[in-house]
Amino acid sequence: MQTEHEIVVLRYGHRPGRDDRMTTHVGLTARALGADRVILPDNAGQAKATVEDITDRFGGPFDVELREGIGSIVRGFDGTVVHLTMYGEPIQTVESGIRSDCQEGPLLIVVGGEKVPFEVYEAADWNVAVTNQPHSEVAGLAVFLDRLFEGDELDREWVDADRRVIPQSTGKKVVPTESTNHTDQ
Repeated sequence: MQTEHEIVVLRYGHRPGRDDRMTTHVGLTARALGADRVILPDNAGQAKATVEDITDRFGGPFDVELREGIGSIVRGFDGTVVHLTMYGEPIQTVESGIRSDCQEGPLLIVVGGEKVPFEVYEAADWNVAVTNQPHSEVAGLAVFLDRLFEGDELDREWVDADRRVIPQSTGKKVVPTESTNHTDQ
């Protein structure tokens, strides 16, 4: 699925010390699987720094923001709001409708961190469940983005990368890119 409209992931809530790794993984997953930007709560500075570092090294474009007033972002978003929750409608029954909405305007994907207030459920255009069982919000985001893009995000080309991974059946191989715009390495 190609869309000219922005896909934004919003991490709703962050408990420093407890959620640092999970919030970082929300940002990394959003980047790797096709979102254009992630918005993190203002107390998630370390997660922001990590995602920006990965973007600098492995390419972009991808933006990371820290914001106060996360709830007001949901209420004021000028586009479609999808809230990922295990209590929502099954992804397999609503994905085509959401894909159609993406062709009309920007999409905000809300991923909870702590207890999400009922107002988010009410403000969302779509409350979507990847499964109606307890699971990781990172897993839910990954499955949702893959369904949204129908796998096309897996072939994405990255610009301004300092390095790239060479796929292989065993081992690890990361090589410098042939040309880079970075001068600090």
